Order: sequence, then structure tokens, then C-alpha cells
Amino acid sequence: MRSIRRGDSGPAVAEIRSILVGLDLLDSPSDAFDDAMDTAVRAFQQSRGIGVDGLVGDETWGALDAARWRLGARTLYHSVPAALVGEDVRALQERLLEMGYDTGRADSIYGGRTARAVAQFQREVGLTPDGSCGPNTMKALRRLGRKVVGGRPQWLREAEAFRQAGTNLMGKTIVIDAGHGGGDDLGVVVPEGPLRWTEADLVFDLAARLEGRLAAAGMRVHLTRGPHPARPMTGAERATLANSLGADLLISLHVDGHENEAAHGVATYHYGTGNGLSSTVGERLANLVQREIVVRTGMRDCRIHAKTWELLRLTQMPAVRVDLGYLTSPTDRDRLVNPLFRDQIVEAILAAVQRMYYPVEIDVPTGSIDVRQLRVALSSPRSA
Repeated sequence: MRSIRRGDSGPAVAEIRSILVGLDLLDSPSDAFDDAMDTAVRAFQQSRGIGVDGLVGDETWGALDAARWRLGARTLYHSVPAALVGEDVRALQERLLEMGYDTGRADSIYGGRTARAVAQFQREVGLTPDGSCGPNTMKALRRLGRKVVGGRPQWLREAEAFRQAGTNLMGKTIVIDAGHGGGDDLGVVVPEGPLRWTEADLVFDLAARLEGRLAAAGMRVHLTRGPHPARPMTGAERATLANSLGADLLISLHVDGHENEAAHGVATYHYGTGNGLSSTVGERLANLVQREIVVRTGMRDCRIHAKTWELLRLTQMPAVRVDLGYLTSPTDRDRLVNPLFRDQIVEAILAAVQRMYYPVEIDVPTGSIDVRQLRVALSSPRSA
């Protein structure tokens, strides 16, 4: 869909406003996208971990459409091929996760894994285990407290599976996602200079360099796209590809842009919601990637952040997105167009990936791994 923005009007704007009114973000319905609606859209995006730009594009519209539903307002069930999606599904998934049931990631989609978790709960409380969440199941959920206290069981399972994978990179599968690309989707474009660098070109170059280094360290590496894809890919399509490959990790590469050229620095994002629910392993990967890049390159540290972007929410493995500086910043741009600097970034990410597989008790200081020796070290019998 075309992005809806401030100044627009019509039925689509009226529908969006009605949802925002229902969420108590606006006071009155209308068909005009005015300043008050712009503020409400930005507040909604901020609360859902979506990029805050005031535009209602596909991702923001999907989140608004899902926000119509509150848990208990409708019966939830596993529907094929069109699964039920909504905030009520996410609330149910989070509730079940708190009680120790394995729904997978709280992705707001009522899929087979969620239905099986509901059926297991129903069986344990004496209800018919049909995997649907209707009035009787809701009553049982409200009656019972948490089974697990002091941690999110899903993230504990994920962390334990990661620990058991061992420290060796040999045989691990990683997906490197070069952002944008395809058709007119160039991302941020360098506004001036002898070379017309685009975000899509830069991050693909970084992805290709990283593919070679990770493969040399023994990993199975897949790229989500080539240098010139026929069409753009959505975040959901990239997540589906990574899931189908059974990847152990996903790293998505982007660069940023801002109207103020003083904005500069690197930031890393992991899956997390506004209410504190976060992928523990994904957050650790984000921390490691961020710290290694900052220490090895000297870029400004713009920290790590939790987001619910499709690529982070729908992947079934720890996933992060790295925004590697601002092409609109003269400082960042001069460094990013330098291939030697891009090699520094690649070395930083490679070191972070290796540290992901070190148990916390034997982790090493940031910036201390000599990635040139990584292949030799990983090939030795003692690293098995």
C-alpha cells in the first residue's frame, strides 16, 4: 500500500483514526490526517517498537490492524492457510510463555505451535484439548497464576539450546541479510560525491565480505539476496527464508540517514516489545555486535534497542539488525565508502559471532579476538 501521511484524507485515514481512538491515542474520529493524528501514529509506532516516522505503511498498518483485538474479544484457533493475527494472540502467547508453555516467539500469529501449547494447557486443566482459545479456556487462564517465576521459559530454552551447540563455528548456519535492494528500493542514497553509493550497494558489499570470512571460519553462510534482485523483499519474506534454512543466527545489515547531517554512529536492534519481553539470546548478540564494532572502529555508540520489526519478530533464531552509520553524515560516509573500513566492520561482526558461542564464564574482552587466527583455532581438536 502507499504510505499514508500527514495532510492525507479519506476513508483509509478515517479507519486508521478510528483504531487510534479505540486505543485512546486520539480523542475524536475524522477523515483528516492532521497534526494530532501524526502525534498519535508516532506514539503508536514507539509503543510497538516500529520505526517512528509518522507514516502508515505496510508494517504500521499491520500493527494497527492487529491492535483492534483484545484477548477474550474473539475465539482464537489455528486457521490454515490464513492464520489469525492480532494483539490478542500476542497477549495469549505471552501469558502461556509465562506459565511455562512453549508457544515459540510471541509473534502475534496463531500458528500450529501456539495451538499445541493451548491444547497442552487445556489437557492439564481438564478441558477438551482442541487447541482453540474460547470462553472456557479464557476462564481457566484467568484463574491460574504463573507456573514459572524469575525468567521467561522460552528464552531459557533458547539460551540452553545455544549453550549445548558448543563453541565451534564449524557447521553452524548463519543468514546474512543485506537490507533493501530490488527495483527502486535503494535505501539511503549518498547525496553528493564522485561516486553515487547507495545503502543497498554498500550493505551488499559488506554482506559479501562477511560471507567469505564466516565461511572461512567454518560456518554455512546464506545471503538473503544477490547484488541486483529483481524485486524488493519484505521483512516477512526474509524471515521466512531464514526459517526455511534452519539458521542458527541472522544478521541484517543496514545504514541509516537523517535530515540532520550531525547524526552519526552505529546502533543494533534485537527483538523485544514495549512491555519488557525480549529475546535474551538476541539481546546478547546485539550487545556483542555493537560493542565489537564500536571498539574496533571507533564509531559513535548509539546503543542497542528492542524492536518488533517483522524480520526480528518472525525469525525463529536469534536475529539482529545493525545500522552501520549514517550515509547523511560526512564523517560516517567517508569511512563507509572506504573498503578497508568495511573490512574492520566485518572483522568486528565475525568476532561477535564467535563470542556468541563462548559460555559467559569463558568469554573474552571486547576487541581481543584475533579474527585472522580464528580458522586455525576452530580447526584444532581442542575447540571441538
